[in-house]
Amino acid sequence: MDEQKIIEKTREFVESKLTGKNTGHDWWHVYRVWVNAKRISQKEKVDLFIVELAALLHDIADWKFHDGDESRGPQIAREWLENLAVEQETISHVCKIIKDISFKGVGVKTHMHSKEGEVVQDADRLDALGAIGIARTFAYGGSKETEIFNPNIKPTKHKSFEEYKKNQSHTINHFHEKLLLLKDLMNTEMGKKLALERHTYMQDYLQRFLHEWEGRS
Repeated sequence: MDEQKIIEKTREFVESKLTGKNTGHDWWHVYRVWVNAKRISQKEKVDLFIVELAALLHDIADWKFHDGDESRGPQIAREWLENLAVEQETISHVCKIIKDISFKGVGVKTHMHSKEGEVVQDADRLDALGAIGIARTFAYGGSKETEIFNPNIKPTKHKSFEEYKKNQSHTINHFHEKLLLLKDLMNTEMGKKLALERHTYMQDYLQRFLHEWEGRS
């Protein structure tokens, strides 16, 4: 099977699994990550086949919806790609990207081990920023029945992934515990540029939110 056919079958597979999810981690999130990963790849020397597969499969089984199980996503991706007779070296590379892609808390250092991984990670993080990032954050919070804001609960600097996974704070805290930190964690030059624009938009939104919360115009 040629690479383009594998990409198309993978797109159909992921779309069938994630369409209609109301958590902000749906098919359209994956689609946007896929599009941005291809866009960033134009400026980087990468294997586009690996980038596209990793972008499409990166959220096939997010740990947040599988009882914190980090192995489920890579496992499903491996089984799918083996079914398509993709080379083992490519499968291992894609699964490594899926395993390492997630933000795991401000106190946890995570590093991508390939340029392809850096591209996909940047594309994923871009979708957590800006107008879409704001919408996704409240969609996820709503799906978990999380408070929008509670001024009595301050942000936490999580020192471990386990601590981060157990976090049950309000939605506005998520901006401070993760989203506003992403700008400085981008890997590629294009990713950094796009993140800055979206970061600034998000800062303006939060300032407006607090003004309205406090009854100011």
